[in-house]
Amino acid sequence: MSAVTHPRFRPRSGGRGSTWWSKAWGRTIEESAYSVEDLRAGKALARRAAVGHIVVSEGRFVAPVDEGDDTFTVEGGVERLDDAATAMLVDVVAAGAGRIASLMAGDLPHPFVEAVEESGVELLPFAGELSWTCSCSAWMDPCRHALAVGTQVGWLVAADPFVLILLRGLARDELLARLQSLGSAADSAEPGVAVDDLDTGLDAALRAARILEVSEDPDRGIDHLV
Repeated sequence: MSAVTHPRFRPRSGGRGSTWWSKAWGRTIEESAYSVEDLRAGKALARRAAVGHIVVSEGRFVAPVDEGDDTFTVEGGVERLDDAATAMLVDVVAAGAGRIASLMAGDLPHPFVEAVEESGVELLPFAGELSWTCSCSAWMDPCRHALAVGTQVGWLVAADPFVLILLRGLARDELLARLQSLGSAADSAEPGVAVDDLDTGLDAALRAARILEVSEDPDRGIDHLV
């Protein structure tokens, strides 16, 4: 299982970055809330950096939330794609020139998501697909602590669409490996069939990722989104 730990967001003045897909995630969180009061309290906890490190893995995210003298543990779940849907998602990525490069660059093009949906696969979850638990005594799920974590997961999704894909059960490394396998299989099965678009896009994406890893300040994190 792949797991990625994201550091605590630090509060700062100004707005945080958002994308159309993170706004869609935000609407899902809002629809999950039992009351406006809980939603407001959760967003307030998120903004004041009450949420600790968030660990994201296939279909799951976990984080502590500080409130007063107490710390609570929130676990959230997202319905994972089954094997057939995962294979279809990979095929849709491979079918479009530049799609993997866009994902690696932190973009989730709307036409790509539409193509995924047309194939019968839902990438963006709806409220009923999310599950929640919290160690607090609140009787409803999600409680304000869960809503705080869910809000910050939306910030992660805004910065990197692979967070969303991981929550659907497909890690970035696995996706890249499957794309490479598809390209190799097509090239071997039918010599002369052009797979240049996939190979070129994948190579460009991997090169861009390596450059970013070398040049990016490791201490900067993603708190510029807050």
